[in-house]
Amino acid sequence: MELFATAIQEFGNNPNLDADMNLELKVLENNDTPCISVSENGTIGEDHNLDSNRTSDPLYLQEQLEIMKNQNDPIEINYLGKKEFIYYRDSDLLQKLTYYPVALILILGLFLGVIYLFFNSSKIADQNKLWTGMAKETAHQIGTPLSSLLGWVTILKTENINQEYVTEIEKDVDRLNIIANRFSKIGSLPSLEENNVVAVTSNIFNYLKSRSSKQVEFTFQSSTDEILVNVNTELYGWVIENLIKNAIDAMQGKGAVSVDINEDNYRIIVLISDTGKGIPKSKFSQVFRPGFTTKKRGWGLGLSLSKRIIEDYHKGKIFVKKSEINKGTTFEIQLDKA
Repeated sequence: MELFATAIQEFGNNPNLDADMNLELKVLENNDTPCISVSENGTIGEDHNLDSNRTSDPLYLQEQLEIMKNQNDPIEINYLGKKEFIYYRDSDLLQKLTYYPVALILILGLFLGVIYLFFNSSKIADQNKLWTGMAKETAHQIGTPLSSLLGWVTILKTENINQEYVTEIEKDVDRLNIIANRFSKIGSLPSLEENNVVAVTSNIFNYLKSRSSKQVEFTFQSSTDEILVNVNTELYGWVIENLIKNAIDAMQGKGAVSVDINEDNYRIIVLISDTGKGIPKSKFSQVFRPGFTTKKRGWGLGLSLSKRIIEDYHKGKIFVKKSEINKGTTFEIQLDKA
């Protein structure tokens, strides 16, 4: 722009009409920077490289002049014995180029995000295959001694033994059979059938109650005796069992556990509460991540599996409803009614 201003000054002030002014003309012709000349008294003169369809509008010229004043200091020239000022701004191309690095960064970020998601999903898929394989192998390994135990229970029923003992052993064998079936269903889409979720929850609750410390107070409440929901009873029972066992562990075997079942027009709500050590609010979402655990002994898979069973298989919701340190925690399960 300094060369452009100098060319205007030299071209206007040269008295020799035969002088070679090719250099000045080339400078003037090759300038693509929008600019406006303004006289010493503020009158707008010639303009260059502005929208030719709008330069006849004084308001447009004034707007452009204000933009130029904000961007750059004017260049002063002496033209035909008068003082003028050349105001200028960045060219349209230069303005577009300023956004190119931002666009490039966004494109690069998007590309890196896609790569990350691809490798992350691939990693998760590999982990799921590993857990599925381990679960099915566990179910297979449990199957052999379980079959033997079923045979021994049948023999014990014929012997002169207190039948109450045999009944309790049979309950535990049935529980092992349920556990084996749970593991065998991991990785495959389970079948959902209409069941009374109150009865299913109550059965799990009573089983754990009978085999827990007497220092734990158990409370079960339901707004009604029957609520029909499409569930897989074995997998749903696994979730309830995980939550109750976690509650007992959080209280270190002493406290109170309660299960409350309510319903509205469209869904059922199962609340499982304890009086344990609680969970910090910052970790509400982390507790469902695979491997997250606060126990000295544990793999941190129980809540992760519970989330998958409720949300992926049953299309419901499971989350930490509330928790206070050293006061307790409440988990909430939501399922659509049948």
